[in-house]
Amino acid sequence: MSALLFKLRNVPDDEADDIRSLMHEHAIEIYETSAGNWGISMPAIWVQHNEDLPKAKELVKTYQQERARTARETYNEDLRSGRAPSLWQSVSKRPLASLAIVLFCLFVLYVMISPFIRLAATS
Repeated sequence: MSALLFKLRNVPDDEADDIRSLMHEHAIEIYETSAGNWGISMPAIWVQHNEDLPKAKELVKTYQQERARTARETYNEDLRSGRAPSLWQSVSKRPLASLAIVLFCLFVLYVMISPFIRLAATS
């Protein structure tokens, strides 16, 4: 019986390709399901045989730990060299979107606090 190994929703293509090749390197039989025509199904990689699942999960766990370590090192190097974008650079790239987010946050804050302000004003 097959078992779910790895969900593919919002996963970068290179990561999914790495997982596929990792399973093929270790001779673990897999198959994939797609999101379907309307995108409501679960895209995933499945292991064909349940007995392969623990080994496959361990391989995925090791791969993801290595990928996270590499990403952290790359980010830290970008910070040291000044290539990582600052908050101001991110805001200046999309000023209208940033303004909209700030206004929306202020609106939510107003909606949350206004009952208490009205309550305090009546007493």
